[in-house]
Parts: sequence; structure tokens; C-alpha cells
Amino acid sequence: MRKLVISISILFVGVLALQSQHANVVWNTPSQNSSESMPCGGGDIGMNVWVEDGDLLFYVSRSGTFDEHNTMLKQGRFRVRLSPNPLKNATDFRQELQLKDGCVEVSAGGAKITLWADVFHPVAHVEIESATPVQTELIYENWRYRDRPYQKGEGQQSSYKWAPFKGMVTSADSVCTSTANKGVLVFYHRNPEQTVFDRAVEQQGMEAVKSEMMNPLKNLTFGGSLLAEGVQYEGTTDGIYAGTDFRAWKFRTQKKQRNYRFAIALHTEQTEEVGQWEQGLANVIQRIAPKGIVARSVVAKDKLNSRSWWNAFWQRSYIEAGGEAAGISRNYTLFRYMLGCNAYGSVPTKFNGGLFTFDPCHIDEKQAFTPDYRKWGGGTMTAQNQRLVYWPMLKSGDFDMMPAQFDFYNRMLKNAELRSQVYWQHGGACFAEQIENFGLPNPAEYGFKRPDWFDKGLEYNAWLEYEWDTVLEFCQMILDTKDYANADITRYMPLIESSLTFFDAHYRKLASQRGRKDLDGEGHLVLFPGSACETYKMTNNASSTIAALRTVLESYGKKPEMLQTIPPIPLRYIEVQDSLNKTAQPALIQVIAPAKSWERINNVETPQLYPIYPWRIYGVDKEGLEIARNTYFHDPDAIKFRSHTGWKQDNIWAACLGLTDEAKRLTLQKLADGPHRFPAFWGPGFDWTPDHNWGGSGMIGLQEMLLQTNGDRILLFPAWPKEWDVRFKLHAPQNTTVEVVLKNRKVTVLNVLPESRKKDVVIMNE
Repeated sequence: MRKLVISISILFVGVLALQSQHANVVWNTPSQNSSESMPCGGGDIGMNVWVEDGDLLFYVSRSGTFDEHNTMLKQGRFRVRLSPNPLKNATDFRQELQLKDGCVEVSAGGAKITLWADVFHPVAHVEIESATPVQTELIYENWRYRDRPYQKGEGQQSSYKWAPFKGMVTSADSVCTSTANKGVLVFYHRNPEQTVFDRAVEQQGMEAVKSEMMNPLKNLTFGGSLLAEGVQYEGTTDGIYAGTDFRAWKFRTQKKQRNYRFAIALHTEQTEEVGQWEQGLANVIQRIAPKGIVARSVVAKDKLNSRSWWNAFWQRSYIEAGGEAAGISRNYTLFRYMLGCNAYGSVPTKFNGGLFTFDPCHIDEKQAFTPDYRKWGGGTMTAQNQRLVYWPMLKSGDFDMMPAQFDFYNRMLKNAELRSQVYWQHGGACFAEQIENFGLPNPAEYGFKRPDWFDKGLEYNAWLEYEWDTVLEFCQMILDTKDYANADITRYMPLIESSLTFFDAHYRKLASQRGRKDLDGEGHLVLFPGSACETYKMTNNASSTIAALRTVLESYGKKPEMLQTIPPIPLRYIEVQDSLNKTAQPALIQVIAPAKSWERINNVETPQLYPIYPWRIYGVDKEGLEIARNTYFHDPDAIKFRSHTGWKQDNIWAACLGLTDEAKRLTLQKLADGPHRFPAFWGPGFDWTPDHNWGGSGMIGLQEMLLQTNGDRILLFPAWPKEWDVRFKLHAPQNTTVEVVLKNRKVTVLNVLPESRKKDVVIMNE
């Protein structure tokens, strides 16, 4: 029996290796700068790790670290230097991202440094092992050692974007040494009394209900402590890295050692007094260092638990393709790893870099700001982009990672409902696009220079006015988690109810202000003025909004009277010339219209294809497939806007329409290696690097090529090239998993759980 258990264990480890290690990234030379860093993380901690000039460096980021201007601040930069230095001019250098265990290992000259983050506690760890004794120098580098005035253009990292106020600064961090029972160094940022929340409330006329509003920035403090045993403080030095000045706090081990470990404990909390935050940090430290020294038994247990989590993470799902598709499946895996690093964050993984942004001068030399910089803000959520980060988690089975996004909206629900009451005196929650983490529109997008007569509930912005249907995608995601994983979504039902109520209440009111009736002659809502994404503006009955309302209402099932008022998706006829016969009369074909009518085009999205995805009204194995394919191939704007860059979804639509050649072409472009050393650091695209909505849309498209569903039917390979070998495990509705091996054009393995669902499988490329 013991031999059998050992054999099963070896087999299990072997399967894990096949399902994650094929994507391990290995570098055999050091890096030149932070743009050649490697991601490492877990729980809600992200580290950019690289070796430069013999020093190991890493940035530390954590979910929810928003300053007074809603910039997402890093915790700092750490530098490790060994003496004698095996990393300097090493001929056997190796740096590896070990996906199975969620860690990064750097080795050279008989020394090995391992970095990992605790999945279940806010602690990052560094372990040093050396064949010969070495002395270790630990250096903490902070560029917020002083108040930092904003430079021209730097406002893009904050909620003020292109409209920072005069004299705007990022307030200084507090850094102190020799802290009893709190490690050798404590660093933190505490938001000053006034934040962008206060300015936005005043700007947007919400003062009367301010006391009722959720404010996530008030008294927010975040930072941590360096826990290092047997070190001597050697003072501070000043320097410059990537064009940004910093101050460094230096520590050195008192003796040479073969083994050395240190940890960085982190804490984030809203407290009335900073002393309360310090006590919270002390509690984190007490668990890992109960006697003031990091307890190796506690760390060993934490390490085992974290690695077990990563091992199980890779068992949930995987896609491993061969040949021409090997690179795209590897990058799919690498990006999923990056998402896993913020599995349990207090806020969602940001579309514009997540936890892994680096010095911006390596992305755009014209934006050479501090390491905190990212374009399109920190606490601002651009929902059109965020959704692409979270949709792929359904098929990958990462349901435990989705509440960070759902809770983000749930916390803002009261503030969004107050907007409807204050501005229009009706019910429902109004969630604008470009929304802040406190539920109000981004102040810059709302407009500091706006006419007094303009509706205070609207953003005074040509791209964003009347765009408030993006919340519905997150409502549908919530409903889908119940279908996919039997998740308890009780706490989110008021969010769904209120979000739907807004559209009914608001558009009935607008219709009543224009005329005697609040519905049209067919008994339908008149969704005017509206917006089809940021592209077709001042729309009447946008197809993307109609598809969203119809699908969410059908899934929700609790508002049948409202469902009856949703108008049909608008269609239109366009002329198409026969490419083989130029003299023939153009043919009229039917396509999905962006809206019943619109006044202008403002962006390059294709909302007329949203009824295909994310709303799945049209697609493979469904009615109207020809209309949807006509829209993809012949709508002039759909053709003009087609691309694989950034948040573009053409690869997804091609897969959902069963257009194998198109899906193949676009996916090979979408999931090709990015421009930086780490292959899944895409971007900047339309946003920033690493571009997470680029990665998310790539994940979705690859999943849809392999597996789609229609009712009970599970459709395998609806847009998968026959010549591509693949093994995958993905999730489907009704709490189902599907595990398949396709080799030499034949399905050699098909495992479906529960087995009762195997009868629903349809293999489409045989």
C-alpha cells in the first residue's frame, strides 16, 4: 500500500509538471533594467524581480494601496547584494519562474536566492542559500522620502489625469528604523485629511449626502516592515534609478552565512490614528515572528500552504498546445499566473498593469516619471477594460478570484444609488464608465470646466456621456458563477436588482419628460440618449445595451415585467459588392446595427458585435449565425476597427462565430510574445504595460476556440485548427469540467465531470 501511495504521488507530481512547467520562463543572463523584470507573487502581493550589475532588485506592490489622489503606490524597491558576489559576472547565471510553486529562483556561483509571496498572509519572503559563506546587504529604496510635486503629464497616474490642481504633490512616506518588535525598518504612506474623494463630492454636487457615502481613501494607511535577523543598520544614501531620485536605508548582516532569510510584512487599513495601523502591522508580525525573530517553523508551514495553493491552481484548468500554437498556450499560462498573484486582493486586478508595472521611462521616454506611474489611473476603474480581466476566470475555474471584482461594485452600490436620488429623484444604481473606487465618475472625465446647466449626473465628456451599461457585464459574471460553480451570490442580488432598476426608472423618466408616454408604441423602453460603448454616441436603442439588458434579465429571472419592455436588437441592411464580379449589382445583406440611430462616432470599438460576445445571443449552434457573420465580415466599421491590439475583441468574436482561420490568425497575433523580456508583458496598446486587458481578451479567445456552450450542449473545438494538437481542462456551466487530449486530429482523451454531462458533448472538428 505504501508503494502504491508513493507511485500515485509521483504520478500526481508528474501531471503537475506537465500542466505548468511547460511555461516556466528561464533566463541565462542578468537583466539591463526593470523592464526586463520577472513577475512573482501570491495572495495580493506582486514583485518585479530582476538582477542588474550583480544586485538582485525587486519592486513590491500590493492590492488596494491608493494614495490621496487615488494613485496606486508601490511599497518600495528592495536591493540585495552578496559579498563575495556570485551574481556579478557569473557564467552559470540562471533566473527561473517556477510556476508550479509560484516562486522565482535566481542562482549563480553556488548561490541560490528564492523569492515567494505568502498566498494567505501579507508577507513576502526571500531565502538565500550559498555553498560558501556570504555577507548580505539589504537595501530599502524609497522615492517618496519627500513630498513629490507632480510633473507635467504625471497626473495620468491619479484620478485627476490631465487636470491636476496647482501645487499638487504626492505626500511623503514615513520611514523609520530600530522599531521594537516591528522589524528593523517600518515604512508607510498615510493619506492626508483631504483626498480626491472630497474634491469629487464637491465637484459633483453630492455634499448633501456626503456623510452617507462610502469613502475608501479616508485615513487609509499602507506599508510594512522589513524583518531581518542579525543585521546592522549602516545609514542612508541618496541615488537615482531610471531617472527618479530615491533614498536608501542600508542594512548588513553582521557575519557571513551560508543560509539567510528575511521577510517583508505588509499591512493596509483605514484607522483613525496611525497607532492603530501600527498595531495591525504588529499583529501581522506577531504571527510570523512571535519572539521578535522570524520563526522558521511558521515560515515552513506558510511556504507549504502557499505552494499547495499554486499546485491546486494548476490543477483547476490548463491549456497546453503544441507546434505553432505552443507559444500562445505558454503565454496564456503566464498571464493566468499573473492574475493568480492577486487572487485575494482587496480590489480587482487593474487592467493597466496589475501588480507588475515598472519604471515608465522604459515604456515611453516622454513619460519618465516615478515607478508609481501608470496611465489611466490607480483607483479609477475603466469597466470596459476591467471586464476582460475577469471574464476568462469562468472557464479557467478561478471562481475564488472573482469576488475582488464583484465586491468592488458591491461596496459602491450605496453611492451609486445616491447619485440616482440626488440627480434624478428615482431609484436604481447609476454606475458611470471611468468610475472611481468610491462610486463617482472620474473627476477629470466628469469635467472641471462644464456648463452650470449641464445635467450633473452626466460626465461632460464626448466619449463617456450616457455610457452606464458596463455594470451589466459584472452582473452577468456574478450570475454565471452560480451556474458554473454553484456559488452563493446572495450578497450580490441587491446590486443586480438595483443596476437593472436604474435603466427602467431612468429611461421611463426621460421619455415622460419628452412626451405623454413612458414607453414606445410597442410597449418597449426608448433607450435614448444612450451610448454604444464609447464609439456610437447619442444612440437610440444601442444593440450592446439591449443585448446586455435582455441577457441579464433572462439570467436573473426576477423582473419578467421589465424583460417584456426590452426592445429587439436593431438590424439593418447594407450593400455588399461581389468581389468576383465588380459589374454585378451590390447585394443587400442583413447585419446587426450599432443602434436604431446615432449622431456621431467617437472611438474604435465594435458594439454591434457585442450581441455575439459577451452576450452570446448569436454564435455557433445558434439562430441568426449568418446575420452575425455578415456583421463581422461586411460591416464597414467592424472591418475598419479590426485589430488584435489591447482590448480589441476580434479574436473572441471570430472564435464565437466558428471562424477558425480568423480566430487562428488573430490569436497568434494577440498571444504572441510582448515587446519586453517577459513574454506576457504586453502593451501599452491603448492603455499601459503590462496590458492586462490585452492578456484577458487573449485568454477568452483561446478558450472560446476550444469550448463553447449552448444550453446543455458542450461544443468542443468550435474554432480550433485541426492540425493543432492540444490538451486542456476547462470549466463549463452546471458545475462541469471537461478534460480533453486532441492528437493527430483525433480525440484520444475525453473526461467529463460529472459523467452525466458527457452525453451533452459535441465534437465539432471531426
